[in-house]
Amino acid sequence: MKEGPDIARIATLIGDPARANMLMALMGGQALTATELAGAAGVTLATASAHLSKLEDGGLLSQRRQGRHRYFALADSAVAGLLENLAGLAATRGHLRHRPGPRDPALRRARICYDHLAGDFGVRMLDSLIGRGAIMADGEALQLTESGHRFFCEIGVDVDALKTPRRPLCRACLDWSERRSHLGGALGKAIFQHILAEGLAKREPESRAIRFTREGERRFLALFPVQDADAA
Repeated sequence: MKEGPDIARIATLIGDPARANMLMALMGGQALTATELAGAAGVTLATASAHLSKLEDGGLLSQRRQGRHRYFALADSAVAGLLENLAGLAATRGHLRHRPGPRDPALRRARICYDHLAGDFGVRMLDSLIGRGAIMADGEALQLTESGHRFFCEIGVDVDALKTPRRPLCRACLDWSERRSHLGGALGKAIFQHILAEGLAKREPESRAIRFTREGERRFLALFPVQDADAA
């Protein structure tokens, strides 16, 4: 008998196209019903229920009941990170869908990745934080610096309250559209919540796309400036 973790089971669960579509539909961070997930997967409700049962048994989904309804969500941020990394890997290997939807440009610009900012704006934000010395990068390992701690306290993000053994403070998350890393982890979530609370952006209905207001974009770009490569 082979020893160690059974990656084949996880791969099999994710590898089914209907289940993969369900999981990616939950990357928006919202809990969805079986009916909604059946629509996302393009299968009948009965088939969707069978898939959801397998995903829950495999530890990839969690379920909660509210009245007569059952809602499903990704089990935790580790599952979300795995899915985003797989999407990034697929993009770098040329495994792309050749029929992009009408919201594709908006998703590439700014979108929610489970609970943090992704897309061009998310990658820009991490680049800016590394460039200003707020975050130190050693390969894919990210660490908040003392100056970064001060910076976030100044803009209203309580870094000390984010430290927990259940989730890393900073984590590099491979962005599938930019094919570079954006900021995940507890800090990535807190910054995204701060952006929404300050009214800089809002989520588009029934989409993972994040729409910045004109003033919100101006403030975001001022808060996270990136040096022009031509001027470096």
